[in-house]
Amino acid sequence: MSNTAPSPTTRQPTPAGHRLWIKNPLAAFTANGLDASGGLVVSGGRIAEVVGAGKQPLAPWDETFDAGNHVLTPGLVNTHHHFYQTLTRAWSPVANAELFPWLQNLYPVWARLTPRDLELATTAALAELLLSGCTTAADHHYLFPQGLEDAIDIQVEVVRRLGMRATLTRGSMSLGQNDGGLPPQSTVQSTEAILEDSERLIGRYHERGEGATIQIALAPCSPFSVTREAMVASAEMAEKHDVRLHTHLAETLDEEDFCLERFGLRTVDYLDSVGWLTERTWLGHGIHFNDAEIARLGAAGTAVAHCPTSNMRLASGTARVLELEAAGVPVGLGVDGSASNDASNMILEARQALYLQRLRYGAAAVTCERALGWATKGSARVLGRSDLGELAPGKQADLAMFRLDELRFSGSHDPIAALLLCGADKADRVMVGGVWRVKDGAIEGLDLAGLISKHSQAARRLVAG
Repeated sequence: MSNTAPSPTTRQPTPAGHRLWIKNPLAAFTANGLDASGGLVVSGGRIAEVVGAGKQPLAPWDETFDAGNHVLTPGLVNTHHHFYQTLTRAWSPVANAELFPWLQNLYPVWARLTPRDLELATTAALAELLLSGCTTAADHHYLFPQGLEDAIDIQVEVVRRLGMRATLTRGSMSLGQNDGGLPPQSTVQSTEAILEDSERLIGRYHERGEGATIQIALAPCSPFSVTREAMVASAEMAEKHDVRLHTHLAETLDEEDFCLERFGLRTVDYLDSVGWLTERTWLGHGIHFNDAEIARLGAAGTAVAHCPTSNMRLASGTARVLELEAAGVPVGLGVDGSASNDASNMILEARQALYLQRLRYGAAAVTCERALGWATKGSARVLGRSDLGELAPGKQADLAMFRLDELRFSGSHDPIAALLLCGADKADRVMVGGVWRVKDGAIEGLDLAGLISKHSQAARRLVAG
């Protein structure tokens, strides 16, 4: 594999005990109500202190960073993505299609993915996320055509190279067209092969506890592409190894009709029947639930990854986010794949969530702070991470910092609101685990122009066949 960014071994955290005061930001959103007007102290990869207005740190510091021109937020957390899809953005045959025809046209293209394609696609997706202030990303990779059996291994290497955190889900498809499913046979695997590789990946890569960099989850793709047997077996394996579960559910009415016709069940009933109605599970999209189903999801603690841009792009519908939250469902944000969003930008996703949910619930109920909360603390809860998503002592030092000195912000007054209302689309600085990964709007060590050139060539070749 080519080196598109340096190994993280060349970018070590500051020495143990070293204290960096990120001082007096223009504004700070902590996602928990704490006052961080005076900034933060970072030490040992964690937040050591949150400094209030007009105050200094309680203990001496070794270094300062003047954040007077920056809005400070927790690192954004992306709960649902398909990294490989960066190679099929804005592809004209599906530019105006809804989910099922969109998939049917794209499956044969995606079946041609090579390991090099996936490396480039993953690097592009993660770089774009990082530049948007995202420090942790969940990817749902379910395509394992011949020659791409080591897809998750490739993704692990890229995540480590860029110095981010990721929940990489070992996705799967086992219900092909020959058996009444949607995907072509060349993209499906047997349940035995899926489980064997899933167990290998958990054993090799899954990290537990606070500060984990790589986590593995199990992620049969959807009711229309996976057998009931694979769903049940994945739930059993997830419980055995104490890892999380992920799938698409209730994204479209077509999916609901499929479940009724094939299983005689609505989507949440089906989820329950295969052992997935649990706090271990988070669902991609989660749009078409009735009141009783929302209550059942909340009682179970099952989480939802809200993907507003993708839902609008494919005309899938609008998730009932406030009702989900009121029922006890953890809700976070996901950019979804870059073939149904056509970007991998988390700060723009928070803006889209703000506007889409205001159409349903009104402006007073959906504040800028609430939308940023979905992108930070809410998303961390969805992934089962209590150590991420907020600025508080003891949390991981994963931070995003945005400047408001472009024309789009001129005349703005509230810096927190300006991030979303004025359309911030890139971070100036990003820190992961106490290490700066983005400085002055550029990823440390990444040849971005070279990546774009190679990625674009791969995209052209892929769609050409």
